[in-house]
Amino acid sequence: MSVRYDPKGKYFTDVVSKVPVVAWIQTTNQRIRGTVYLHPDNRLLDELNQSPEYLAVTDATVFEDDREWKTAFLALHRSQLIWVTPEADMDPPPSSAGRG
Repeated sequence: MSVRYDPKGKYFTDVVSKVPVVAWIQTTNQRIRGTVYLHPDNRLLDELNQSPEYLAVTDATVFEDDREWKTAFLALHRSQLIWVTPEADMDPPPSSAGRG
C-alpha cells in the first residue's frame, strides 16, 4: 500500500475505506436484504446520489414471490430501485418472510 502526503499534511492511500450497512431494498420485482457500503460520513441517500449505475450488495438474500435465494454479490441497476432503508432504522425490523 502506498501513502502520499500533500503539503498540508493530508494523506492519500490506495485503500478506500467504507462502512458496511445492512439494508432492505425493494426493487420492481424483489425484496432484498444485504450489505451496502458507504463512504465514511455519508448517509445512504448520499451514497445513492453519488453512486454509478449499479448499487453493489454483498451477502444478499433475495425474496421473490414464495421463494428466496442467496448470493455473495449482487449488482442492482439503479433504475430498478423502489426504496432502500438501513435495517437499523426499521421499527420493528422485518421478519425474514420477505415480501409483505
